Amino acid sequence: MTHAFTIKRAELRMVHLPLLTPFVISTGTMTHKTFPLLILEADGITGIAEGVMDPLPDYLEETTAGALDLLRTAVLPKLVGMRIASPTDIAPLLAPWRGNRMAKAVAEMAVWDLWARSLDLPLCALLGGARDLIEVGVSLGIAPLDVTLDRIAEAQAQGYRRIKLKIKQGHDLALLAGVRDQFPDIKLTVDANTDYGLTDLATLRKMDAFGLDYIEQPLAFDDILDHVQVQAALQTAICLDESIRTAKDARIALQMAAARVINIKVGRVGGIAEARAIHDVCAAFGAPVWCGGMLEGGVGRAHNIHLATMPNFTKPGDTSSASRYFARDIINEQLEAKDGLMSVPQGAGIGVTLDMAYLDTVSDVVEVWTA
Repeated sequence: MTHAFTIKRAELRMVHLPLLTPFVISTGTMTHKTFPLLILEADGITGIAEGVMDPLPDYLEETTAGALDLLRTAVLPKLVGMRIASPTDIAPLLAPWRGNRMAKAVAEMAVWDLWARSLDLPLCALLGGARDLIEVGVSLGIAPLDVTLDRIAEAQAQGYRRIKLKIKQGHDLALLAGVRDQFPDIKLTVDANTDYGLTDLATLRKMDAFGLDYIEQPLAFDDILDHVQVQAALQTAICLDESIRTAKDARIALQMAAARVINIKVGRVGGIAEARAIHDVCAAFGAPVWCGGMLEGGVGRAHNIHLATMPNFTKPGDTSSASRYFARDIINEQLEAKDGLMSVPQGAGIGVTLDMAYLDTVSDVVEVWTA
């Protein structure tokens, strides 16, 4: 399916969106979501995407400063003026630059949105999406047990389909025991954000007792091999996040039995095309996937929802209601879950539009390019 257009204008912004409550994980605490937002215009249509890199490299190696520099100096000056017939057309533009998958994803995802809007089709239709509603869960940051129990009770009352707890060394087994004591039957997962090593294998084995759906990324962000030993020692499935950057990584991890579940974050893997390839590899191995979250604003949230309509996204993702995190979002539409189900935004592309009046109060225009 082709429909060619020429990119006439690009606007790059830096958004500083305050969180309602600080979000704490093993690697640090976040009080604001700071991210680049890209707006592309072509032949009277607009495509949008946001980045997921952090100000400091505490999730992966990329930073907002590095992403801005790559986009400003290498990507956007060449992208503006390009004739695009398919999102794959920008692959040669991005190919020379090693790594920097999150920065590349900003450009690639905006082009996908632009392409879908040019065809007057929702993005999910172009991805082979199989549903109008997606199951979602919540991700709860590190907090004392009593606070965590209250947050779980609230999420349960709202109908969320899965509870994910952030854990770290020393904040794990007692937490899980307390949670299971009050909530013996909920679908429960944990995310270690790389805080453990092979020397913690005894602790990880004890997590088998808590009926977890999976343990996410216990070991190093760049490891696959040692996860093989962990998965072999545990009954609970290992889910890999940071370790999986490409479809090849997913194939190797599943062939080696380093994991039984894969978390797909579209920004982490370089964009929608690679996310779709990982989805397909995992489906071929019979390994379920789910869509992870990075505290995205409404633009990134909408991209995630459309991606998660694909058939092998069979576990609840992180794309919960925007109102859990932000007093006000940067889009006009309300992305809110009901009974643990998130509706796919209607309309062409990702189906959301920017609230420019509010966006102007929480963002700075970095640069504008015109053809």
